[in-house]
Amino acid sequence: MPVPPPERAWRRWSPPPGYETQWRRLAEAALELDLGPDALAETGLEPIATARDWKPATVALYSKVARYGGLALPRVPTPEPDPPELDLRPLTELRASDPEHVRAVAWCALALAWPAPVGMFRSLRRDQVHAGARRLVVRTDEGEWAVPGARTAWFAWEAVRERYPALAVSPWVLPALRRGPGLDSRIGGRLSNQALQVTFAKHAGRTAQYLRATAPPTREEAAAGLAAAYRELSYDSFRRLALAAGAPPVAARGVVRAARSVARTARAPRLAG
Repeated sequence: MPVPPPERAWRRWSPPPGYETQWRRLAEAALELDLGPDALAETGLEPIATARDWKPATVALYSKVARYGGLALPRVPTPEPDPPELDLRPLTELRASDPEHVRAVAWCALALAWPAPVGMFRSLRRDQVHAGARRLVVRTDEGEWAVPGARTAWFAWEAVRERYPALAVSPWVLPALRRGPGLDSRIGGRLSNQALQVTFAKHAGRTAQYLRATAPPTREEAAAGLAAAYRELSYDSFRRLALAAGAPPVAARGVVRAARSVARTARAPRLAG
């Protein structure tokens, strides 16, 4: 039988439940290169990754989405953080008052001491975060965690939210700040996992620009190195770095990856010797 045109071929495939948006974006990226599902299964994601300049974490994400949808793509492991130690504190520092920046800073400040997976942050409600005299407390079905060092960012984010009615009444800790393409999208609504990953990447990139622009002459080289690491940083890597630095575990998967990072660091001197 003749092979149908790529656009028609993609319409014949049903997206995996829960990943409709990512499947649509994968199909759009493939169609830009005139690749149908069968052709993509033959070539793998490398042509799309090259054309779109995808980072390793993005390639790993879309390879999973493709496999969930039934495409026989090879498994791409989620990249481990490199280097295994990185100063994450600049990502938790307030530099402006615009909602997007303050929301990202509050997220990073919480995640530095409570490194939950992005899906847990997506569903985290404001009534699950309680402000104590010295630290925040996060209570979920999995347990209770004390979160030091995040009160300033949290109160700043709460103050920003009060200026916007849709954000003030939203139950989510990390609500949407604008309407998206979906019919159900609204200001104050719950963001998708993918939207949160993009939000973090934008914050890390802007922090990298700030570090380069404000570094004194004696710190230019160090700031440039940190900025370069931030430009490649994903939230998953941020979370594993926080765990490797000693933050309490929130999910078993993160503990495993953190242990790998620590073990790799410990092996490095022995291998060098």
